[in-house]
Amino acid sequence: MDRIALAQWGVQHGHAAGKALALRANAATELRGVYEADARVRARAEADPAYAGIRWYRDPEEFLGDREIVAVAVEGRNAESLAQADACVRAGKHVWWDKPAGDDWAGFEQLAAVASAGDLVVQLGYMYRYHDGFALIARLAREGGLGDVFSVRAHMSTSIPVSAWPSNNTREAISTHAGGMLFDLGGHMLDQVLWVMRDERPARVSRFLRNDATPEVPAFADNALGVFEFARGIATVDIAAMEVAPTARRFEVYGTLGTAIMEPFEPAHELRLTLARASHGFPSGTSRVPLAGLGRQRLYELEVDGLVPAIRGESPPDRPLSHEIVVQETLLRGTGRLPD
Repeated sequence: MDRIALAQWGVQHGHAAGKALALRANAATELRGVYEADARVRARAEADPAYAGIRWYRDPEEFLGDREIVAVAVEGRNAESLAQADACVRAGKHVWWDKPAGDDWAGFEQLAAVASAGDLVVQLGYMYRYHDGFALIARLAREGGLGDVFSVRAHMSTSIPVSAWPSNNTREAISTHAGGMLFDLGGHMLDQVLWVMRDERPARVSRFLRNDATPEVPAFADNALGVFEFARGIATVDIAAMEVAPTARRFEVYGTLGTAIMEPFEPAHELRLTLARASHGFPSGTSRVPLAGLGRQRLYELEVDGLVPAIRGESPPDRPLSHEIVVQETLLRGTGRLPD
């Protein structure tokens, strides 16, 4: 079967080089070229082995107007990626779009409508969908193995500098977005929370957005907590910018029949599972379930594996567009960009 031809728009997202490597490693995909508007950033990327020998487009129309290019990996800065993705779907391209999906809700709704009408795949770059630990927790929760889920706790802090050109993974760069760290990383956790909760739209969202350690950037929320209330449960997502590395990233799900706790979740080597009764091949009581300890690059590769059959029409996307929509809306409610 012919390989799927893709282009990459932008190299300024923190995942850009890894996603390019994943596309180039997959036998079913062909990365035809890359476009980056910023000449200084492009010059730096040209020295990155991820882009060795790659074609550099002079203008986005070179790939947007190319019928052989059926999909685009959108890897621009968070402030520009929504406009990039919108141009792609309006050109009839499927989109693999790195998180989060901008902070303009009306613009995202319009993009989703165009994609839906054109039967286009829009897959957000939430790579933990392909993480064996998160997948097991979600399967247990969605299939009743944990009973009725009443609490989810997600902690995904990081340690990033105040500023460091040309990286956008800095407190200064992220400060342009309402919600700060919750905007930047919260989508990863909400992607999991909402999948566990079967895409139930939270009835109420509360937020605590603080600046506790970044006086140089007063507008930046470096210590953030989102509280998401469901009909019969509650979820919390907390993210800070200044946790000592290695960070203790942790995901916990509590149900009336079981508890699943994973810490750290990157890389994750085991899951602590406690069940009131045997379920899904696991005994009652507490088990230490071994996990593969997948690295970040492997997760990117698994994302591509999931994208390929969806683009080819061989199977539906691993997450429907309706899920991408509720994740984005919930994220923007959490950051205060949308009213509760």
